Amino acid sequence: MGFPKGRRRIVVAVAALLVTTAVAATVYRVLAPAEVSTPARAAYPAPAEPSAGVVGRLPVAPLIVDGRLRVYAAPRQVYADQPVDNRNRRTPYWSYRRWPAQVSGVVAEGTTALSRWSDGRLVALDARTGAVAWQVDGPEPAEGWTARRTGADAVWDPPGLFPARDAEGRALFVVTGPDRVVAVAAADGRRLWSVAVDGGCRSDVGSTAAGQFVVVDRCAEPAVVEFRDLATGRSTSRWQPPGATAELTVTPVGCAEHRARCRGLRTVGRPAGPAQGWLVGEGSPVSAPALDPVGAELDGERVVVVTDGAVTGRSLRTGEESWRRADLPPGRLVAVQPGLVHLLTDENDLITLNPSTGAVRSRFPLMAGRDGVGWAAGRAYAQAGYVAVERLKEPVAPEADDSRYFLTPEAVILAAT
Repeated sequence: MGFPKGRRRIVVAVAALLVTTAVAATVYRVLAPAEVSTPARAAYPAPAEPSAGVVGRLPVAPLIVDGRLRVYAAPRQVYADQPVDNRNRRTPYWSYRRWPAQVSGVVAEGTTALSRWSDGRLVALDARTGAVAWQVDGPEPAEGWTARRTGADAVWDPPGLFPARDAEGRALFVVTGPDRVVAVAAADGRRLWSVAVDGGCRSDVGSTAAGQFVVVDRCAEPAVVEFRDLATGRSTSRWQPPGATAELTVTPVGCAEHRARCRGLRTVGRPAGPAQGWLVGEGSPVSAPALDPVGAELDGERVVVVTDGAVTGRSLRTGEESWRRADLPPGRLVAVQPGLVHLLTDENDLITLNPSTGAVRSRFPLMAGRDGVGWAAGRAYAQAGYVAVERLKEPVAPEADDSRYFLTPEAVILAAT
């Protein structure tokens, strides 16, 4: 016996409806916007005290937070591991995921790790626990995930995302988009100010130690450097360095962190033109010839530069040479952090110097396992006494895929200095 014809049609229709509903539910679960936060279950680690030398190698670039954690970025995830001096990447200490948005960048201020996403969402995580501290909407970035396999561009130089402090020392984040600049308080995400801009002809430079945000404005020719007060968002001055053209470039120097709380600028008015160094404060920039050489680094009142086969330390104010090291192998300064400058030699030895005296703090081959030192340095990063460097295959092929571009799957080498 079977169902009568009419009832059979009803059963088939109901079955089809149930199948369609189940498929729709599955698709929704897979594709619907989602947020997954997995907080830490272990205790917050104590500060590490590693001996000077190579710590280990990692497949992705770390952001060192509070001297205790390594924070990483992936296309749809921000996560951390610990301890900071572990030889390899470990199971996440905490993790935060979103879907379908992509990570644009991650920065840290104290123990707050701020992630920016392709839909404009700003999500602040308490690095000690991984819990969401606050989240607000900000300007959407021009693009989502743009970093290569190591994620270095997302954590060491995130586009349009800057930690900063105003003139009163209050911590904040500046976030720039194609048509808007926004500042939010680091403590709670409260919007401090928002300014409409023409992002198509403006380039971010960074924040200054005097509480300003700096951009190069090419909307009118020749280009000018604009200073904006971090507390109010108000444009306080527009300055044109000598020889400025529409191709003006400005590099921050003497920064507490990458492009954050910087004390100086280096300007180049036109391609292949002479560079000029400047100190920045509350008034107009002041000429600082000691900062003119490309690659010169600033720490306190001392400028360190590699020139004429020697590493020298000079007075910021007078340019007078205070020390010279002609006994070190040829190389270049790859990173600086308060009280430390890092020289990478042509043979890939890492030499860390005291910028005030030129004394060598540590020196060792930047080599992990059997990888050797036959590689070229990519991006480099320094924080809390650590230095991390991307290792690239020689000859360097920027347009090659990641398997050809990077030395090994664990392309980032981490060292304690």
